[in-house]
Amino acid sequence: MADMVDPDPNSLQIPGDSPSAPSSPATARNDCSITPLTPSPSPRVEVRPRMACPFSVVVAIDFGTTSSGYAFSFTQDSEAIHMMKRWEGGDPGVANQKSPTCLLLTPDLRFHSFGFAARDFYHDLDPEEARHWLYFDKFKMKIHSTSDLTMETELEAVNGRRVRAIEVFAHALRFFREHALKEVKDQSSSVLEGEEIRWVITVPAVWRQPAKQFMREAAYLAGLVSPDCPEQLLIALEPEAASIYCRKLRLHQVLDLSLQPITNGFDLDGSKPFDSSFRQAREQLRRSRHSRTFLVESGTGELWSELQTGDRYIVADCGGGTVDLTVHQIEQPQGTLKELYKASGGPYGAVGVDLAFEAMLCQIFGEDFIQSFKAKRPAAWVDLTIAFEARKRTAAPGRANALNISLPFSFIDFYKTHRGQSVEAALRRSNVNIVKWSSQGMLRLTQEAMNELFQPTITNIVKHIEDLMAKPEVRGVRFLFLVGGFAESSMLQKAVQKALGRVCRIIIPHDVGLTILKGAVLFGLDPTVVRVRRCPLTYGVGVLNRFIEGRHPRDKLLIKDGREWCTDILDRFVSVDQSVALGEVVRRSYTPARLGQRKIIINIYCSTTDDVTYIDDPGVRKCGTITLDLPEPLPIPGAVGGAGGGVPERREIRAAMQFGDTEIKVTAVDIMSNRSVRASIDFLSN
Repeated sequence: MADMVDPDPNSLQIPGDSPSAPSSPATARNDCSITPLTPSPSPRVEVRPRMACPFSVVVAIDFGTTSSGYAFSFTQDSEAIHMMKRWEGGDPGVANQKSPTCLLLTPDLRFHSFGFAARDFYHDLDPEEARHWLYFDKFKMKIHSTSDLTMETELEAVNGRRVRAIEVFAHALRFFREHALKEVKDQSSSVLEGEEIRWVITVPAVWRQPAKQFMREAAYLAGLVSPDCPEQLLIALEPEAASIYCRKLRLHQVLDLSLQPITNGFDLDGSKPFDSSFRQAREQLRRSRHSRTFLVESGTGELWSELQTGDRYIVADCGGGTVDLTVHQIEQPQGTLKELYKASGGPYGAVGVDLAFEAMLCQIFGEDFIQSFKAKRPAAWVDLTIAFEARKRTAAPGRANALNISLPFSFIDFYKTHRGQSVEAALRRSNVNIVKWSSQGMLRLTQEAMNELFQPTITNIVKHIEDLMAKPEVRGVRFLFLVGGFAESSMLQKAVQKALGRVCRIIIPHDVGLTILKGAVLFGLDPTVVRVRRCPLTYGVGVLNRFIEGRHPRDKLLIKDGREWCTDILDRFVSVDQSVALGEVVRRSYTPARLGQRKIIINIYCSTTDDVTYIDDPGVRKCGTITLDLPEPLPIPGAVGGAGGGVPERREIRAAMQFGDTEIKVTAVDIMSNRSVRASIDFLSN
């Protein structure tokens, strides 16, 4: 590429008299040769005025690990949130308006179905035929666990075949787009154009920038919005969306675990079992779900009348794949939110219980057999996981009777064929005494077995919340909101109440599995509601500074034009856990290294700590690039050089970066001509 930046150090432009002239560390490190002109030490605030929403409708997609769904609201009637239609299919005893996050591709890689339809069709396939179909389940976890995520990252289907992850995600988003648009058009009195719809996609707050960009690229590929209109798509952070919705709650819409202290599974007066209030809440939720339209408060709900300005609370999003914690402070009277501590969490979602069940099966029947069964009878394996999921949801603390899980006939037959003995014999021979065999062909999991499956994941969640509450910035929390699908589990509720019930009030919205989805719609209606966020990482670029003997190491010395420079110094844009307000910008000015240069590429580095000096310090890594596409410079009348008027010898490009939104954004302008410069930021090409 002829117009790429020349990495030759001789092309480096170094300002002559600046005492601390930063520059990219292009010296023999293949970085770009650019010169920052202004260090701009601290972000500047440009308060964005609250503007009327330029869209007619907001559609939010909650793309979850185990279940997904969408909801929408018309901006002219923003107090009404419409949930997606109930679809055919579903599991007995599971009240949820969302659909399982599973996707089916045909053997020739064409999209076939999503959700219950995908699962049920795959289940009904002949076992031999099923081996050729590509079934994907809980595939969102791959994005969280992949450290080097790119557009070429692949997902493995149940049958072992691999497909580019971006295509699988795009298929799912395209499916939601088609269903949502049909529903919106059915309810709209006017004809809606594509640009009148704002889309919102939820992601965990602990996801890094590459994963957020990945979801945006998948949305472009799915046709939700055009890359030329990026503002039409918002990335919402899941616990943040839940927090936005929780502001609207009325007292009758929540379950307050703190109102009834419990002892040994009973109320203090011994009158009723611990989980009766949960059953009542679930029954109320079941009745409410006959209505698909939810009304929200125009202001803040009754719950907030107890909160004073400066009061803080935690939202714990306990989902299928991750637990995601955010700490907010409500700002009265305007009701905006301020993040007090950077998002934290980890892979401690409900999937951990599923993995513990699989590990238990491996312990009983042998890991080699389980892996062979998954490969040879993939549809039957999916059946078994569905059966466990249904029983997992009914697990409750203090339950006396065992939970029965049906084993597919093909599992029993496959085991006898491969091992020459019955499943019952395998159970007797194993050391797993907490799992019994039923003559009806079922595994009987005792309460002890269920505790063993749940405990590691629940312990991780409780410990993470306790660790967060012990931090100085978080002390004095008054409320803990439990949201997300896993928050429906009374096993988790009991553990959190026991550990934290005397420290703060524990609140669970009745429609806990839909809290994030509703909050994402509210975020799309007003993206300015979260006024201050915390940086999850330290970000910066490598620069040159004057070399100071005794302070800088000799191996960083660069001599250019008789002057001594120190290379590889990290010029921070923002620091980890720094407060950044919405609308704050960090400015840097750069000049091309040579005349006629048409592109500037700037490498971005990040670190989980702020205790770093150089871009090659331990823990610092290159995480992305900023690309500035330079327009042809305008001729300057009377300037030297060039037949039709000259060009300036020194050209300044000023880049402005925003770190206060859910995604990092960059814009740039050519100072001499005041023309916008095409600027892009990429975290997926490393």
